[in-house]
Amino acid sequence: MDRLEHSTALDGAVDVVRDRVRSLPLGPLRDGLHGRWLGHPVHPLMVQLPMGAWLSSAVLDCLPGQRRASSVLIGVGLVTAGPAAVAGWVDWAELKPRQQRPGLVHAAANITGVALYAASLAARMRGRAGLGKALALAGLSAVGAGGAIGGHLAYRQASGANHAEAVPDLVEPGWHEIGPVADLPVGEAVRRNVGTLPVVVVRESGEQVHVLADTCSHQGGPLSEGEVVDGCVRCPWHGSAFRLSDGWNVQGPATAPQPSFETRIIAGRAEARLREN
Repeated sequence: MDRLEHSTALDGAVDVVRDRVRSLPLGPLRDGLHGRWLGHPVHPLMVQLPMGAWLSSAVLDCLPGQRRASSVLIGVGLVTAGPAAVAGWVDWAELKPRQQRPGLVHAAANITGVALYAASLAARMRGRAGLGKALALAGLSAVGAGGAIGGHLAYRQASGANHAEAVPDLVEPGWHEIGPVADLPVGEAVRRNVGTLPVVVVRESGEQVHVLADTCSHQGGPLSEGEVVDGCVRCPWHGSAFRLSDGWNVQGPATAPQPSFETRIIAGRAEARLREN
């Protein structure tokens, strides 16, 4: 898996598939598929439906007189695999190349599993129960391999994790100086530090200053290099938008809000302290 992360052999296919997924006219549904409403990716939850149905079918295949029930469960798995796959593709399209490479193999394994289960259901409907069971076992093996790669994406590569989760542990309590307000350009995102933590600072007209953690919660992009639009800062990497006033993620693919800071002006100098949610 480590070698796959750094191999460029799949990059041509990655580019084609990513561009096609991003071009899908999903509108607001895209954020729903990311799981912004839930606070974390929805794909892992949706995967439980087909996997649960197929695993249950495998158990029934070992018992006498359960052919019909097992076939129904395979059908349920096939129906629910589609929405889970769409959510997975939408998330995958907004990952880093090192994550997209094994992610493409993950998808290929799952597509193979779905095809094997479809063939299993067709064999069962033709009365070829033995072949149907063999194809289902092969399908379970394929989606199991896909699940193992998904685990690598989630736990080794932090795909879908909140990359700003550690911020509260990195900031000392109390107020921290940002610098002179006069040095902050109006309406532009700039990078400063709260202690050792990088933050993005945006000064509005007058002396109102907003401060958020600079590391985007989605994939760790630098918000200080992003654009300020309509009271939000937009990540330059994948387009997640965060409200300057409180860090709320108003647009995905980020599913977690951005840690935000209270601010005050003392003798012309801006100070910030971590906001307690």
